[in-house]
Amino acid sequence: MRNELLTAVEGVRQTGDVMSVASKEFVNDPCTTAKRANMVRAARNLLSAVARLLILADEVDVRKLIKSLHLVEANLERFRNATSQQELVEQYQVFNSTVGDLTMKAALRQRELKDPRMRDDLASARAMLKKNSLMLLTASKAYVRHPELPEARENRDFVFKQVCEAVKSISNVARGERGVDGARFDNAGDLAALLDAFDESVVMDPHNYREATMRAELEKALEGIISRAAFMADSPCTRDDRRERIVAECNSVRQALQDLLTEYMDTVKSRAGSSAELDYAVEHMTRKTKDLRRQLRKAVVDHVSDSFLETNVPLLVLIEAAQAGDQAEVEEYSHVFSEHAEKLVEVATLACSMSDQDDGVRMVRYAAAQIEALCPQVVNAARILAARPKSKIAQENMDAFKLSWENQVRILTEAVDDITTIDDFLAVSESHILEDVNKCVLALQERDADTLDRTAGAIRGRTARVCNVVEAEMENYEDNVYKKRVVDSAVVLRDHVILNFIQRVHVAVEAFGSGNVGAVNDIDFIESARMVYEGIREVRKSVLMGRSAEEIESESDLEEEEIYESKSKIAGFGENQSEVDNSRARMMTQWPEEDKKKIAAQVRLSWDDCGMGLFTGLSCAYNQHVPGQAS
Repeated sequence: MRNELLTAVEGVRQTGDVMSVASKEFVNDPCTTAKRANMVRAARNLLSAVARLLILADEVDVRKLIKSLHLVEANLERFRNATSQQELVEQYQVFNSTVGDLTMKAALRQRELKDPRMRDDLASARAMLKKNSLMLLTASKAYVRHPELPEARENRDFVFKQVCEAVKSISNVARGERGVDGARFDNAGDLAALLDAFDESVVMDPHNYREATMRAELEKALEGIISRAAFMADSPCTRDDRRERIVAECNSVRQALQDLLTEYMDTVKSRAGSSAELDYAVEHMTRKTKDLRRQLRKAVVDHVSDSFLETNVPLLVLIEAAQAGDQAEVEEYSHVFSEHAEKLVEVATLACSMSDQDDGVRMVRYAAAQIEALCPQVVNAARILAARPKSKIAQENMDAFKLSWENQVRILTEAVDDITTIDDFLAVSESHILEDVNKCVLALQERDADTLDRTAGAIRGRTARVCNVVEAEMENYEDNVYKKRVVDSAVVLRDHVILNFIQRVHVAVEAFGSGNVGAVNDIDFIESARMVYEGIREVRKSVLMGRSAEEIESESDLEEEEIYESKSKIAGFGENQSEVDNSRARMMTQWPEEDKKKIAAQVRLSWDDCGMGLFTGLSCAYNQHVPGQAS
């Protein structure tokens, strides 16, 4: 295209000269119509010449990109046909260098594109090339070294397919074609959209209400929403109390709709305008759908909080069995790992259903699809290692797939966090940690070391997740007193409170294992557990200080007076509840052993008889020994 480009450049130069002359003539005699027309004609010619040059330059970039694509495809085919380890390494180096050139040209093209879908397609293709680069080498080496294993071929074919799809996607974008696969990741949450549409449909001019058709339409729309809500409520991971709340809100929404339709009917019959009763019915209807929406959101966060916790454990157990060469255990743990992956995808889909963020939903669905595709290949890599546990190449292949899996889970976790509100996440996490803390205390009382250790691990995982989410959220804020307070509360929880609690757990577990039960101080353990809950609560209170009273929803959220009390102490922390609790803890450690034993007995009695949890029992015991103190 050299001659065409030179011709286009010359055309721009010539039309520019003509434009310059015409402009000067017009400036000297602006009232002459002929000179004005000459200048306009020259300007149009110059614009056309510049446009032609830009089009040719863009075509040059596209041709260079396509040429780089063809080179990558040829090198990929040569790499695929390699039959020895040395040939594989040599061909991989050549292939990797051409891939680097391709991704650089693709990045330049991505910046120039105007279509957001094409930009996303190009970005995902570049990411896929980078992600599969190492696995392409390790999977190919494993296949060349162990061709008798069908899992090795499956690993290699999977990675080759991923790379070919990425190259094809870049080729489609270079030719101006949209990928057909990207459309399946579009569309924001369908359940959220149904609720929004329903809220809009129930508000109307009463004179436009037609009982014969609109009642049936609104009832059908509501039943569609309720059936989706019931599906979420019936999920195995939905907690019983959340399920009951969803069912109760569904019934309330049904009743609110019937009341609203009755008011519409009465208004139509009376031929009057909007009345106070009708306005109240509309407001009540929207308030009930809002309550249902909140319960569904928190049900989703229940799933997220439980499923995205210690996500690497099933993988580590699977790899440990593979390294030991235990093929039977690998098969057993592969089912656990696959179920874990399916759960992550299911929860991600539920999170999408309640989100109205188009870009965030697209990212979550794409990441979930990658998890779904990668899961069986991670299992195959484990099977290869189990069959050849002493093979260094099999171990390298397993490490590459492990790294890819962990990165993909991290991407999915961050994407899901982006489409769930931090307020809902903290409210649900606070509730879950309270449950786990109570389970820990019950396990302590029953001297159940296994349950105590397992539940304490869950508490540690939840608190780490809360701190990570909060600190990631605070990165969106400028440095100020609010941000400092939130970050400080998270640091205290992660670096001090939880470590103290885990230390108490280790002491208790070792004591139960050795039979030295007397070495465990129940009061100290309960206090450390209570401080974990208070630490989580303090983090949440600190985050909510940045919200207005209207933004803080009711139910499990903090009471308004707590929020305003916290806000009043943001400048100087003063003596807050944590300081009072610390003084109580110091005082309790100085009590005689006889009083401590009495308190422990009262704690157990309150737990067993009153059913009000550890904090009520601890508070009652404390107040009976320290008159005048408020619980």
